Amino acid sequence: MSLIRRRKLTKNQTRQIQKNQDTLIDDGTLVSGVIVSHFGKQLDVQITDLPDVLPDFLQDATPNALKIGDVWRCHTRTNLPMMAAGDRVKFSVDTTAGMGRIEVLSDRHTLITRPDRYNKVKPVAANVETLAIVFAPLPKPATNLIDRYLLVARLSDVRPLLVLNKADLLDDFEEVKQIYQEYQAIGEQYGFDVIQTSSVSHDGLDELKAQLADKLTIFAGQSGVGKSSLINQILPDVNQPTNIISIGSQLGQHTTTTSRLLPFDDGDLDKGGIIDTPGIREYGIWHLSADDIMTGFDELIALNGSCQFRDCNHAPNAKGCALWQAVADGEILGRRVESFNELVAEAKMGALSARNMAK
Repeated sequence: MSLIRRRKLTKNQTRQIQKNQDTLIDDGTLVSGVIVSHFGKQLDVQITDLPDVLPDFLQDATPNALKIGDVWRCHTRTNLPMMAAGDRVKFSVDTTAGMGRIEVLSDRHTLITRPDRYNKVKPVAANVETLAIVFAPLPKPATNLIDRYLLVARLSDVRPLLVLNKADLLDDFEEVKQIYQEYQAIGEQYGFDVIQTSSVSHDGLDELKAQLADKLTIFAGQSGVGKSSLINQILPDVNQPTNIISIGSQLGQHTTTTSRLLPFDDGDLDKGGIIDTPGIREYGIWHLSADDIMTGFDELIALNGSCQFRDCNHAPNAKGCALWQAVADGEILGRRVESFNELVAEAKMGALSARNMAK
């Protein structure tokens, strides 16, 4: 049997083939939609607009074989980037197989990403306008985690909204009251809202709904703070699973396992909705520099570069540190500087670990 030898391609030929694969001419037969669920290599896409030109194989198809609001399970065309819930796409359909293929990824207004364990940055949610950061009296608020999510919002150009849930318990937790007031003061100065809600008394739910109306929102926060309960209050037909807090550990348990876009109006995704995703739980920061991390600390940015020494590490005993001088003057919170330092240290350790894994 003779062997068929593969012709070696020049670099120009390889580039041209790649360009041809990456370029798709939309002939008007593609269906427009939004990714509403993510299942690894397959995605659910809800139709928002029908094609301008009906494909030939649909001319004799059953009426309403394709209609706005339908959800199609799709795979993606080779060479398209990774996608996430909230992405707007165009796809071709195969009515025989009942599957679609995503052919075009539309421009994103915003994109929340995170690094994975393989040192690659993955999309978490696209076209999000609000990051609702939920905390509660129980479990005890992890302010470092709240600061981490504020960093995510600032880096992604997404509006942060802090939500103190389980506010009916607040009278018994003076420390949490103080945390709420501190973030409220920062928010008033730097343009984000901090509100209170309760799934039990229903207080604050109308304000929360008004904050989220006509916007695509992603919820973040510790397990057990009541994210799923709030979503059930806003979208009662969703029936998100909820878990009680462990009595022994006073910690919550994860309930969300798959990314889903939960629309406010099933027939009109432009009216916004909530993206519930496990991808936001742990936001790794090994890929960020100290200046990147500073972006999440609005009140520290103005002081950046004002220290006596250019290589200041902002440690509590650092000579001439402008940040700690501002703390001493009562202008900023010491715990916010500590939080910044902790995140920078974590990023350095994570970057070192990533480099060692790559060797």
